[in-house]
Amino acid sequence: MSNKVNLRNITPGGSGTSVASPITTTYEGSFAGEYIAAAILSGNTLASDVITIKPNVKYKQVVKKLDWGSIVADATCDFSSTSDAITLSERVLTVEEFQVNLQMCKADYYSDYIGQEMAMSAYADLPASFADFLIAQVASKVAEAVENSLWKGTTATAGEFDGITTILEASTTNDVNAVTVTSANVISELGRIVDAIPSSVYGKDDLYLYVSQNIGRAYVRALGGFAALQNVAGAENVSDIGANGINSLGTTWYNGGALSFDGVKVFVANGLADNTAVAAQKSNLFFGTGLLEDHNEVRLIDTSETLGDQNVRMILRYTAGAQVGVTQDCVLYN
Repeated sequence: MSNKVNLRNITPGGSGTSVASPITTTYEGSFAGEYIAAAILSGNTLASDVITIKPNVKYKQVVKKLDWGSIVADATCDFSSTSDAITLSERVLTVEEFQVNLQMCKADYYSDYIGQEMAMSAYADLPASFADFLIAQVASKVAEAVENSLWKGTTATAGEFDGITTILEASTTNDVNAVTVTSANVISELGRIVDAIPSSVYGKDDLYLYVSQNIGRAYVRALGGFAALQNVAGAENVSDIGANGINSLGTTWYNGGALSFDGVKVFVANGLADNTAVAAQKSNLFFGTGLLEDHNEVRLIDTSETLGDQNVRMILRYTAGAQVGVTQDCVLYN
């Protein structure tokens, strides 16, 4: 499908007022990919490159992962294959189609946006800056929706696809029963998760502890000394951090940098539900989308000329889906 861009900006009139034509902007095919990418890949997880992204998935894509097993054997004079130890696992990554359809009255935005941009023109057409504002706002909301669906979505709910925790809950995995995590118990709870990581996975360079916001906040606070201060009961939660925290800096120790626990990288995933965590390799978690496919589009349509109203319509379509390669290699704290 060819790319279409029909954008007619406001031009100054001779009398000092602005004369404008309605802006009807359409982005389709590969050009739409730039805007769709901004919308769905700007979420917390996808923007941080901590899971594997599969672009250009039309509908389904087979995700393969090799498990080499034990391929080393004692030497003999004969060729004796050890390839039986190699296991090729396959999972199907399916993307679903989603859409955003909005209609807004331009009169509601005259004073703040349109009126100022048009220099009090008698015309009521849509200025380019307001178009940019709408696209940015919708992209932000789509990014938030994709982030939430990526981790905890269910395809039975409108606007969502099956997320990673949903897939793990329905599969064979290493489960750790969750409790309400606080700064007093977060270190022992993270320890339970790490203890459940399979030995074949522990120590891998791309291994992450994906934790919810409340677990991340509790861990930061614990490292600031609160684990020791709050641990009055429960000897199993005793911490050696000290009342003043890391380097005796208290709660001022953390400035938004990287976190780790027992040598495992910690990533705070905004889409995870409270008291939920996943231990997995980046190479084992997949997000699929059809960024450059024809069914992706962004449209901003001023309907004043065609319908005689004062409305503007925003249309955005995209595809998205998630999959886990080998669920047995993951730990679900839920």
